[in-house]
Amino acid sequence: MHNSQSSMPGRGLFAGVNKTMAVASITMVVAFVLFTVLQPELANTIYTGVKQYIESELGWYYILTVNVVLFVSIAIVVSPYGKLRLGKDDERPEFSNFTWFAMLFSAAVGTGLLFWSIAEPLSHLQGNPFIATEGVAPNTLDAAQTALRVTIFHWGFHGWAIYILVGTILAYFAYRRGLPLTIRSAFYPLLGERIYGPIGHAIDLLAIFATLFGTATTLGLGVSQMNAGLNSLFGMEISSTNQVLLVMGVTVAATVSAVSGLKKGIRFLSEWNIHLSMILFAFFILAGPTVFLLTIFTTSVGDYLGNLLPMGFWTNPDPESQWQGWWTLFYWGWWLSWGPYVGMFIARISRGRTIREVLFGGMMAATLGAMSWIVIFGGTALHLQLFGGVDLASVANDNVTQVLFQTIEALDVPWASSFMVGMATLMIVTWFVTSADSGTLVICTILSQGNPHPPQLYRVIWGLGLGATSAVLLLAGGLQALQTAAIAAALPFSVVLLGMCYCMFKALASEQVGHVVAVEQSEAS
Repeated sequence: MHNSQSSMPGRGLFAGVNKTMAVASITMVVAFVLFTVLQPELANTIYTGVKQYIESELGWYYILTVNVVLFVSIAIVVSPYGKLRLGKDDERPEFSNFTWFAMLFSAAVGTGLLFWSIAEPLSHLQGNPFIATEGVAPNTLDAAQTALRVTIFHWGFHGWAIYILVGTILAYFAYRRGLPLTIRSAFYPLLGERIYGPIGHAIDLLAIFATLFGTATTLGLGVSQMNAGLNSLFGMEISSTNQVLLVMGVTVAATVSAVSGLKKGIRFLSEWNIHLSMILFAFFILAGPTVFLLTIFTTSVGDYLGNLLPMGFWTNPDPESQWQGWWTLFYWGWWLSWGPYVGMFIARISRGRTIREVLFGGMMAATLGAMSWIVIFGGTALHLQLFGGVDLASVANDNVTQVLFQTIEALDVPWASSFMVGMATLMIVTWFVTSADSGTLVICTILSQGNPHPPQLYRVIWGLGLGATSAVLLLAGGLQALQTAAIAAALPFSVVLLGMCYCMFKALASEQVGHVVAVEQSEAS
């Protein structure tokens, strides 16, 4: 079999990376940054046009793609191939279940859940197509239940299936078939040795493109919220200048972390994030409406599962309504654009587990984690809005980044409020750094064709490149530009992902079924 490392220079500027890929990817970023800085109005017009085109013409395609991915994941879990190990048959997992889940969840959610778990239910409470169809009045308890269901749907099985299926496919080809840990390897059943040529380069470049803009979207959302936290704590002015300064600061921290390597920084930060989350959870449950949260959690689980299929296939028939574009399509675009990055990260940490453990265990645990988060944080805010006389919905409408901190203060625990606001801001920083340094490492791993320890120079170049892209998107139009980037970057990768699903089935079909049965029998005994 072809040795992918042999085609890379051993010294000079391109030592340890594929020269064609390195030049093409860096040119892509520099061109994007320069165009947006030099022609901001034209750039904004083009980005808005792209977003509107995708929403109006391709919304059905995004919805269909995400459903296909969910059904493929379920099909593999229930098939006999679910018992196959991602590695040799006698290999065992490298990480404990807690560490594995902490790293998976931290890498995958970024600052997103801190940003949206309160802002999104408050937005849906005031109106969404589902309460309109069901004849529910906005700003009521029934509307609150629907608002939580819609938010859980956006953070539930459909999204996690994208990440975890990509991770499973990459781990299968890397650890079971001995191919490099890059996106192109998934196409070996279709392309054979041609994955090492121009077609393989193109596949990996699309993955880098998606990773770059998906990560930049999260960084942009993160600094907006960090700015709001520092405003609440120290009165720091909320401005694009301060946000760009924060991007620069965190980019430097993330680059240092990426240079120090995977095991040290990311494992420590991931476990730290989960422990901090537990403290924040406990604060919300104890200081907030405890019985209401426990009641609404049970209802929400049933409500979400009961509506999973109809919501999954729903497309907005109203051409004037922008709701689905602003919410569902933005989320599916965001999950898809993060697919290569989080998928490669999940593949890295899943060696030795069975396909079923990764797909079923990962999807169940992650969806349950996201659901708990949304009900505890979002449910508290909804209760304060409906019964506590605190108008958090107006805060969310006015400045979505402020609402987490306003909710903490509205719980009115004077001795703990500042501490919790500070801790939430710290979590944004640590999650932010985890996302940025993981994104940097993944891009560099792709450039070095699967080398788990890519060259330091490229970690620095890409760490700074991610920061620059994020800062430019913030300046080009804030939240809307970030959403456009996520939705647009997902389009080419969605085609790659559907190809990966086909190749996975093709590869599994070539596994000897007798061998799989033998594995099942040996495990049963």
